[in-house]
Amino acid sequence: MNNVIAELTEDEAISVRRNNGTSLNVEFIRSLRVNRSSVERRCTALSGRRTVKKEHQAAWLLKAISCMDLTTLSGDDTPARVRRLCAKAKQPISRELEEKLGVTSLKLRVGAVCVYHEMVATALDALKGTGIPVAAVSTGFPAGLSPHRLKVMEIEDSVADGADEIDIVISRRHVLNADWTSLYHEMRDYREACGRAHVKAILATGELGTLTNVARASWVCMAAGADFIKTSTGKESVNATLPVTLVMLRAIRDYYALTGNRIGYKAAGGISKAKDSISYLILLKEELGDEWLSPKLFRFGASSLLGDTERQLEHYVTGAYSSSNRHALA
Repeated sequence: MNNVIAELTEDEAISVRRNNGTSLNVEFIRSLRVNRSSVERRCTALSGRRTVKKEHQAAWLLKAISCMDLTTLSGDDTPARVRRLCAKAKQPISRELEEKLGVTSLKLRVGAVCVYHEMVATALDALKGTGIPVAAVSTGFPAGLSPHRLKVMEIEDSVADGADEIDIVISRRHVLNADWTSLYHEMRDYREACGRAHVKAILATGELGTLTNVARASWVCMAAGADFIKTSTGKESVNATLPVTLVMLRAIRDYYALTGNRIGYKAAGGISKAKDSISYLILLKEELGDEWLSPKLFRFGASSLLGDTERQLEHYVTGAYSSSNRHALA
């Protein structure tokens, strides 16, 4: 088992340079089309395959944990809750379970902790010395309807407070109105305001209407300098799905072929079951290759996913399912 885990959980030392973007080609953006039937057929075929089992499943689940952004974005967030979440980020599964799996040497941790601006300082203090990035949501999250100058100031404040990553939300109206120039300039302003911090562009795909719009918005945000493109805020009625993921991954693949820049992908919202996380990882591997199987280039926006994943790992080593309340996050 250890060999299987080592093979699937190793985070290769790949070099990921910042995405400086490209000029906007509006005619190219307008020419993009997505065949929904083909996309859905590809995703149905993926979910219809025999699932991975035993030590292979355990290895994939450990990989999923390393790519999670543990997240708390509630109106009743408190410093105590954030500190508990950070403690879980540093030790995502129990030491006893690590020993039973034989993975203590992995020094398993999550990809990042994601909070509102008010909790950035608390998270940074709780994670000091761990190397785990702190991400802050910004730009009027989740609706993105604040005045533009306030959105830029909000980014600058989070960066000044020490946030390593900024998750911005785009103005959906630009996509729905096919105003690609406005979306491009908006994203460029966000990228500039982020400075040293990596920027993840949240497309809110459930509110964009069509898969073609998802593809076009992905390309515009990457051209404007986004380091990651992300599905959802988690607050929409429809969040991450495999068809949306496939469209975004292929946009990333084509952008890499054109520019040589690897753009990250974050699936957020609605992924709460461990078995579903494996489907996303396999789709990522098949579409983009092993280089993207790293927290540098792939994340889950997770709030409840870690609990079910730890529960499945415990079932693997004990043969019995534990109660879900034994795996609370915060």
